[in-house]
Amino acid sequence: MSRDLTAYKNVWVFAEQRHGEIMPVAIELLGEGRKLANELGVELCAILLGDKVEGLASELVKFGADKVYLAGSPLLSTYNTDGFANAITEMIRTLKPEIVLIGATHIGRDLAPRIAAKVGTGLTADCTRLEIDPEDKKLLQTRPAFGGNIMATIICPDHRPQMSTVRPGVMQKAVKNEGRTGEIIKVDTNLAQNDIRTTVLEIVKEKKAKVNLQEAEFIVSGGRGVGSQDGFQLLQKLADKLNGVVGASRAAVDIGWAEYHRQVGQTGKTVRPVIYIACGISGAIQHLAGMQDSDYIIAINKNPEAPIFKIADYGVVGDLHEVIPQIIEALDKQEAY
Repeated sequence: MSRDLTAYKNVWVFAEQRHGEIMPVAIELLGEGRKLANELGVELCAILLGDKVEGLASELVKFGADKVYLAGSPLLSTYNTDGFANAITEMIRTLKPEIVLIGATHIGRDLAPRIAAKVGTGLTADCTRLEIDPEDKKLLQTRPAFGGNIMATIICPDHRPQMSTVRPGVMQKAVKNEGRTGEIIKVDTNLAQNDIRTTVLEIVKEKKAKVNLQEAEFIVSGGRGVGSQDGFQLLQKLADKLNGVVGASRAAVDIGWAEYHRQVGQTGKTVRPVIYIACGISGAIQHLAGMQDSDYIIAINKNPEAPIFKIADYGVVGDLHEVIPQIIEALDKQEAY
């Protein structure tokens, strides 16, 4: 069955929220969505689901949304696949957006394919770049393929909406404008309890501190060149001094020197801190894909030919076990003044 593609317009962003807090990836998607909407000459719309989250709608407007479609219901108080997928599917069928962007979080990875299947369209997962084709105005969705060895650009020519999940930390966040105004539209979800096949009995938060690499301004990251798990304690000392966090390459994680949630790279997290200090990291393309957009990159490596130096703003050829203590000492002296 052919579709009238001209009936679809506007760029939608799923504004993921948890416990009444907008997730950072939603702000990133609003920033990217604004660029796409401007290029297409359409509106940028946010879709917000939850219970008693009306206050967040005005925040989304300040971050660039022209319209916020607000679906409020006690059945949406916590994320559940059925409720969220059914509500958003109905909104898409009624309002016909041209593009739908969803963060590639745990929630987004569960939600997006359910919606795509229900509305009969394609989905490009884990995108790292989005562009509008200047010739036919289709969405060019770029994502890593074959273990990060190539970048594939995918289009959805015959179905709408064009849907993508976008890796958190890749896009620049929208800038908040306190004086910005927009339209907040309440949407009836028509959800009933029997539409939802699962019940959340309890939410148990993990007790150990989370390492939020994607929000950190300073990241001290270690690779195989750190030499041991004990070597990461030295990186932690420098990170603590900078009020930053410790990251790791896949090689260091695979060896067991660092936990997976610290992994930066193609199969880990994508980050863009103010300063990224790469310690004992050679600079494989899979790792560079996760940190090359950092504002400043400082590389410390004994091998002067290490690929990491090609993208580093500052490079130190030397043993990190000698260099890092000197950096810490210099910071101590600076604090003393």
